[in-house]
Amino acid sequence: MDSKRELLRHAVATLAYRSRKVLREVPAGFDRYHASETTRTPAEILAHLADLLDWAVATAQGRQVWKVSEPAGWDRGVERFFAALAKFDEYLASDAELGAPEERLFQGPVADALTHVGQLAMLRRMAGGAIRGENYFVADIEVGRVGTDQAVPHREFD
Repeated sequence: MDSKRELLRHAVATLAYRSRKVLREVPAGFDRYHASETTRTPAEILAHLADLLDWAVATAQGRQVWKVSEPAGWDRGVERFFAALAKFDEYLASDAELGAPEERLFQGPVADALTHVGQLAMLRRMAGGAIRGENYFVADIEVGRVGTDQAVPHREFD
């Protein structure tokens, strides 16, 4: 496999690892939390994350398709996000030709998704459900592991 494609798959696995930590065991009502009148709720951000990954798959397949989805409840939103992430990784793992350069797939949907995961982490802290910090350099992130079955953190801190 091309090294650029392998690095992109590692970025997708990193997104899965970091997302799982932020999306699990959220405080009650977190999906509807509003930091201000002009911000998205966590449920809206989660729907947007899944939309980004659907767009990533379409773009990787050589199609430009964007759709905006309404939140579908937290648990269903988490399932949709990880299903879209798995579909994107599955396409990247295949021999199929990419319809866009790896760099563009990273700088668009993947980097945007990482930003939104950071927003969710910040909103969790604001809503009283902070996650523990972690040394992500030593995290057990594995290419192809893009579901909810992520490794236990090696080194967390407060």
